[in-house]
Amino acid sequence: MTTSSEPPKLYAAREPVFPRRVKGNFRNLKWVIMAITLAIYYVTPWIRFDRGPSLPDQAVLVDLANRRFFFFWIEIWPHEFYFVAGLLIMAGLGLFLFTSALGRVWCGYSCPQTVWTDLFFTVERWIEGDRNARVRLWNAKWDARKLRLRLFKWAVWLAIAVATGGAWVFYFTDAPTLLGDFLTGQAHIVAYTTIAVLTATTFVFGGFMREQVCIYMCPWPRIQAAMMDEHTITVAYRDWRGEPRGKHRKAEGADQLGDCIDCNACVNVCPVGIDIRDGQQLECITCALCIDACDDMMAKVGKERGLIDYMALTDEENERAGNKKVSVWKHIFRLRTIIYTILWSGIGIGLTVALFMRGEIDMTVAPVRNPLYVTLSDGTIRNTYDIRLRNMTHEDAVFAVSVVSEAGLEISLEGEDDTTVTVPADETHLQRVYVYATPNSQAAQSERTDIRFWIENLATNERSSQDSSFAGRDME
Repeated sequence: MTTSSEPPKLYAAREPVFPRRVKGNFRNLKWVIMAITLAIYYVTPWIRFDRGPSLPDQAVLVDLANRRFFFFWIEIWPHEFYFVAGLLIMAGLGLFLFTSALGRVWCGYSCPQTVWTDLFFTVERWIEGDRNARVRLWNAKWDARKLRLRLFKWAVWLAIAVATGGAWVFYFTDAPTLLGDFLTGQAHIVAYTTIAVLTATTFVFGGFMREQVCIYMCPWPRIQAAMMDEHTITVAYRDWRGEPRGKHRKAEGADQLGDCIDCNACVNVCPVGIDIRDGQQLECITCALCIDACDDMMAKVGKERGLIDYMALTDEENERAGNKKVSVWKHIFRLRTIIYTILWSGIGIGLTVALFMRGEIDMTVAPVRNPLYVTLSDGTIRNTYDIRLRNMTHEDAVFAVSVVSEAGLEISLEGEDDTTVTVPADETHLQRVYVYATPNSQAAQSERTDIRFWIENLATNERSSQDSSFAGRDME
């Protein structure tokens, strides 16, 4: 006789998470970080910084039209992209450093998904009530009250999402101007599209997907294991102290129970819905709210705090052996974190030195090699170059262009009577330059001659140079 069975289900419906409100040091820290990060994000585009009449007065601006990045008094040009690359490398090393020392502390406190989800949780509690009230509302049938509360909550979420998408766009153009154009329907379609996409993603990710983004979409939980070792501090449960757990403290055999009273307070406050007592889990973002909840409960039952705490794997062995607890700082300052700190600091110092040592004028030389050279009627060999002159000062500047080589060469500028050209303030100028070698000169008769172009700001005497080559007749 054959029996039939249904194939196993490969999809499990999401179990909604309703975190309970909690008070404590880590919750207060999260409030502070949330306030600071949200304030920076929403307020920064509106900060003004006077750079003069020819430049934007927005303190932080990614000016895509003019290919410029402004950060208060710092102005980054396209050819200085190494500053952006250096900052990205520092961000990566910083993430490695904090993860190596404190686990997923970035995920628990500063990640945008965490910050906005926490904000949406706060709105939800304000409108629908704390955990028990929200669970009852979730299980209740749809009626006028449930519909009213849901619509009100979604409306507030949508307002936050629109503000979030709009704030992002304000970083790429003048914020007051764009806001006026946006409200009057005169903004570019790209602005409306970008705000709509960011609004939708914020609304869905922060309001509905929440912990699913952290568990299934974000790659960092799977990468972080390479950054952590047995000395990394992370949120953990002291099972050797808490087990066996039990609620009935006056029942027979209660003296054999551990400190955990199985109240589930740690589970009820978890924003990703896990039980930290089950051990280290990929889903845990180490927000430490379970520490606040457990410490509060331990205080109520007269037990020592720290049943759930920040600690390293090596602490278990030490504590089981009855040894003194290892200082947190000994876990943090070890070889791996010191190396990360040195690398991070070295790149930061290098970028700072490069920022203050960079010149206010610069150029890029591009030889025109089609054709390689031109032979004039008198036998003179002429090469053509396109030189991009950059005037990174706030005033118009007159640049003198010259060429230096062991072979005697002459130079002329297209459209100019002499070898000087005026470059407007804070702009670039593309100048075509011709270099000549007399028929019998070494440069004319050589296949290739090294040359060096120089530019000089005649007002400040600042100079800049770039090497290139001169193509002559092939003597082979």
